[in-house]
Amino acid sequence: MPMTARRVPQWFHFGPWVFSIDAAEALIAAAPHEQLDLDVTAWATAYGITRLDDPHPAAVTLIGPTRDAVDRDYAMTTDLTRPVILGQLSINGIPPAALLIDGVHRLYRAWREAVPQLPAYLLTAEETLQIRHDKLLGPGRTTIVPPVI
Repeated sequence: MPMTARRVPQWFHFGPWVFSIDAAEALIAAAPHEQLDLDVTAWATAYGITRLDDPHPAAVTLIGPTRDAVDRDYAMTTDLTRPVILGQLSINGIPPAALLIDGVHRLYRAWREAVPQLPAYLLTAEETLQIRHDKLLGPGRTTIVPPVI
């Protein structure tokens, strides 16, 4: 019986949290979500993708990947028809904000090829909590964030 390669679980790291991409995909498969259009230029700019190839960087991106985190050769082989996944974070009662949790390499390719939009799925804040794990405390636990004063 031939051995099959086992897929490595995918995780997105952000601050004190990790998000299970496999769990996000399972949520989307279980309860199909409306496919949205992601504005490539706006998101690539916000995530610092537009500055990744700058030989003389003058700024540091706070939410996007570092210069070494994007495998550019791999990115150029990604499937731009496969939707990226956005989660929503809400901290201390502030209205949720969207966060790209799956698709940075697709975003890079789309920006390089001047593709105006990518298909996307948007998880609710509640769904995002379901797939979020605390790096220190483990699954199902969350860091207590101090109130904004």
